[in-house]
Amino acid sequence: MATLKTRWAWTLATFFGTGYLAPGPGTYGSFAAVLLWYTTAHIFPSTTTSLAVATSVAATFVTAIGIPASTRTAREAGRKDPGFVVIDEVAGQLFALILMPPDWKHALLALILFRLFDIAKPWPIRRLEALPEGRGIMLDDVAAGLLALVCAAGLRHLWPHIH
Repeated sequence: MATLKTRWAWTLATFFGTGYLAPGPGTYGSFAAVLLWYTTAHIFPSTTTSLAVATSVAATFVTAIGIPASTRTAREAGRKDPGFVVIDEVAGQLFALILMPPDWKHALLALILFRLFDIAKPWPIRRLEALPEGRGIMLDDVAAGLLALVCAAGLRHLWPHIH
């Protein structure tokens, strides 16, 4: 018998099917978030502050809807943290982009730092995976994104030529 899928949850959790791409669906999810952010920043020109605020709001919103979507999808898939659930990478990547100017080199810096911390999961990020269901799926990536944000801000301060 086929497993019932809640369409809204699976659509959001896989970020509109991005999570089905292989290899490395998490990287595809992160890249999709960067493309969406970059494109939006150029379609709707804004100040650095308004872009940071809009990105913060988007990251928070994606996290808020990602928790129930990933919870339901994981339950229906019968897996704790299915690889095809990439809404967590989208949220984490958006957090990493909050203070970035909208150019390709800063987008790439945020992408590399986020993926590094998401894959390596340094302490205390790994502990967040133990949270139940969608909170565990989402919040470790949010923490990786916040760590990437702090590191990118530090790198931009130490090496002003990357502005």
